[in-house]
Amino acid sequence: MPVDLLAIAAHRDDVELTCAGTLLKAVDAGYSTGILDLTAGESATRGSAGVRATEAARAAEILGVAERRNAGLPDAHLENNEASRKVLVEQIRHFGPRAVILPFAVGRHPDHRVASELGRDACFLAGLAKYPAPGAPHRPHKIMYALSYREDPVKPTFVVDISAQFERKLAAIRCYASQFDGAKAAGEIFPTGQDLYSLVKIQSAHYGSLIRSRYGEPFFTHETMAVEDVVALGVQSM
Repeated sequence: MPVDLLAIAAHRDDVELTCAGTLLKAVDAGYSTGILDLTAGESATRGSAGVRATEAARAAEILGVAERRNAGLPDAHLENNEASRKVLVEQIRHFGPRAVILPFAVGRHPDHRVASELGRDACFLAGLAKYPAPGAPHRPHKIMYALSYREDPVKPTFVVDISAQFERKLAAIRCYASQFDGAKAAGEIFPTGQDLYSLVKIQSAHYGSLIRSRYGEPFFTHETMAVEDVVALGVQSM
């Protein structure tokens, strides 16, 4: 069955760090969700592809996703080329999502930057009836970019209140003991001397504060957001 919301990321654990709370909130609301990890994480300094597969499966159970798949692309060697686009098109057609979460297009890890561009291109190509990849043509309605841990001055288009989901998000992150136990940095998260789990909590609290809630996850969209009821707009102005 098609999923309502699909998160695509370069590595196992990227989704947990950037948008797990939003996936949990979608599941809590009755939507179906999926995760597509582009690589197995075989080039990571810590752990191994096999260990991370076990950790990812455990995290997926906590997140309640309908399905988690791995595209099998090369870790630390992602490219936005025809072969990779064809792999992603097949996966997008398989999941059939209405909405897709991608990594932000700026990041210090090359795989994160490539995954963003590759994912966007594949979302478009998946809707072309004559594009030569398995599956029925399908183009997602909405693409959003996860902004967590960004240091560049990009203001989120919106922030999702994940206060009710935060402890489960953290539990999913803790599944990756091989990557994060004792770690003080990861991916886009720069070290401050604190442990990584504390950094996740601090960042989530920061974004939550922008919408006057305890914890939040930030997103960016290229499109202007539509509002139906200005009287019901949230977030107190003064």
